[in-house]
Order: sequence, then C-alpha cells, then structure tokens
Amino acid sequence: MLDLKKIRENPEIIQTLLNSREPYPKHDLKPILNYDRQQRELEVLRTELQTKSNEISKLIGQKIKNGLDPTVKEISNLREQGNSLKKKLFELEPEEKKIKEKLENLLLQLPNLPVSSAPIGKDETENIEVKSWGEEYLPKIEVLPHWEIAEKLGILEVEKAVKIARSRFVALFGVGAALERALISYMLDQHIASGYIEVMPPILVNSNALRGTGQLPKFAEESFFCREDDLWLSPTAEVPVMNLYSNEILEKEALSIRHCAFTPCFRREAGSYGKDTRGLIRLHQFNKVELVKIVHPQDSEIEHQRLVENVESILQNLKLPYRILELCTGDLGFGAAKCYDLEVWLPSSNSYREISSCSNCWDFQARRANIRFREKGQKGTKYVHSLNGSGLAVGRTMAAILENYQQADGTIKVPEVLQPYLKQDTL
Repeated sequence: MLDLKKIRENPEIIQTLLNSREPYPKHDLKPILNYDRQQRELEVLRTELQTKSNEISKLIGQKIKNGLDPTVKEISNLREQGNSLKKKLFELEPEEKKIKEKLENLLLQLPNLPVSSAPIGKDETENIEVKSWGEEYLPKIEVLPHWEIAEKLGILEVEKAVKIARSRFVALFGVGAALERALISYMLDQHIASGYIEVMPPILVNSNALRGTGQLPKFAEESFFCREDDLWLSPTAEVPVMNLYSNEILEKEALSIRHCAFTPCFRREAGSYGKDTRGLIRLHQFNKVELVKIVHPQDSEIEHQRLVENVESILQNLKLPYRILELCTGDLGFGAAKCYDLEVWLPSSNSYREISSCSNCWDFQARRANIRFREKGQKGTKYVHSLNGSGLAVGRTMAAILENYQQADGTIKVPEVLQPYLKQDTL
C-alpha cells in the first residue's frame, strides 16, 4: 500500500510514477484525495464535537459539586446540549467508517511505485538484459521438447492427470517424481547453507494474508477460493511466509529475517489460455521453493542483490544457461518497486523462459500487512522492507534439465549436484 501522506503531499509526482506502470490502467488519484479530504474534515468535526461534549460534562459536574440542584433548568439545558452533541457524534461514526472503507479500497488497488533506478519502459520489450551465463553448457545436439522426452521416458502423464483434475495438471512417475523431489531437497539445502531458515507454512491462506502481500483485491480471479471457509489455495509461499509477521513490531536486532519455503502453488492462470498448453511451464498446480526476506530499509538494496545471487547459484550449480533481465516500469509486478527476472534457456524453443522473479517491494507489503520495527532509543516505529524470489520454480527447472541434459541416445544425464540425491547419473 502506498503512503497516503506522500500521495497527499506529492500527487503530481505519484501520478507520474503510476502512469509509467503500463499495462496497469491509469489510476486517478482525485477520488483518493477527495475521500482523504472528507475523512480529515470529519475527524476535525468529531474532535470539536467531542471536545464540546467533554466540556459540558465537566461543567455539569462542577456546578453540581458547587451545590447547584441537579434538577434545575440550567442543568437540564446543559444535559440537552450534551445529548445533542452525543447524537451528532453517533451519526458521524457510520459516515466516517464508510469513507474510510472507500479510501482504503482505492488505496489497495494502487500498485507499488517503481524506484528511481528502474528503467522507464512500456512493456517487456524494453526490459534490459544485465547478464547472461552458461553458453559453454548449451546442448550440442538438436533436442526434443521436454514433454516429449518425458513421455518417452515414462515419467510424465498428462491424460491420467486430466482424468482426476482437468487440463494443466500433470502426474509424475518413477524417476520423474524422484527428480522433482531431488530438486526440492537440493534447493532447500543450498538456501539453508546460505543462511535462510526453512519454513513449512500452511498452504491454505485467508483473505487478509492475500491482501497483505498484494494478491487481493486485484488478482482474485487468478487464485482458487474455498468460499465457505474464506480460505484460498496459496499462489506462492511468499503469501503465508510474509504474513507470519503481519501486525507485528519487530526489534531492529531481529532484522534481517531470511526464510526459504517449499510449497505446492496454485494459480488459475486466467487470461493465459492457449499459451504453453503442453509440458511443465504453465500449470494450475506446481511446486516452488520460495525465498522471502524482511529487512531494515537501509539494507534492502544489498539484500536484493544477494537474493539474485542466491537464485543464480542454483542455476550455476545445475549448469543451466540463463540470463538476467532488469524489468522496466511497464513490466513490473503489482507489488514490486524493482525486479530482476532470471530466465533459463530452453533449447527446444530456442528461447529463454522465466524461472524466477526477484522483487524488492520496499515498504509496500509491510504497510498492507502492518509489519514494523523499532530501534532502541528512538520513538515510534518504521515499516520494514520485504523481498521475495523463486529459488526456483521446480517444474520449470525440471523442464530445463530434461532439455539441456538430453543425450544423443535419448537418455538424460543427471546434473552432478543431483546425483547424490537420485543415486544415479542418467535417466
């Protein structure tokens, strides 16, 4: 959530930054400023009425204490004035509540503001490549798409999964399931060795948790909802892990908090029908290892770079060619102030595909989830900064391994770092 005070004091600057964030619709700040003005006017009026009411109550008490008969007309008139003020205060309450709700709803729909260093651009075509790695590991043979080689090996079943669910679900068999499990274990082991604390959070999350990280209200149609329970299937472990700290005030000494978590993730992929209908790239259910950081604002930039490096280390150890893109303002995710996408090479399509987005959200999520910290010797509290990134999307990593490690005889060489987990060197 954006800082309302900053919107009030710098509406032109905020509007310009919001307008740089295509393809999101243009956001008109006028209704927000109007409701903010009304709310503050009502607060002033309420304070004035409350002050007068308190003064009358105090005056009545003093007069009675000084010996005035409580039944005389003067006291009755004062009580009438007091009751009239209390009635007005009572009538103000629902009006204030209604305006507050409208204002909060509009604020929740605003995306985060890009940082000044984010490149200006209209869409993904204007992202900037900042690094590429692993050309020496590009396959030297023409390769099959990962779903074809997986089906030939008997490790991937789509039709059987459709029978028990629907399209865009898959079932893994034998070494396919073992490879998925090995990847999860390897990623967690590496991130734990890098200083992350593992969490196994709930997979069902409530609406407050989704609001806290920015999925609601904007992306409600992207998630699966259990309406009777107000619970949603989590779209990413970022949601439950971040919200473990919602409505908390942390001590500065507790920062930085670094967590890694494996969870199944669930997304409707609304608006993506017709794209990547085969294989492991775009599914309704997929496994992911997520990295989440809650940090002091002064550390968020360096923690962002380290986050990217942690994700890179997995790809480098797996010897999977990849590139890093710095996203322009028009391609930033809803909650991101700055973001790097890591894209892995898929030789069958002769293209890079996203495998991780490493986002610095600044205080955007912290305001929504109300996560603050305090420093010794200082008054008040401040909002933390939050960061997140996939470390990695497991299915997409498997797809990249199946394609980049194909051998001429149709077998798949197991990446060296996974061999201790699988107890074999080929699939």
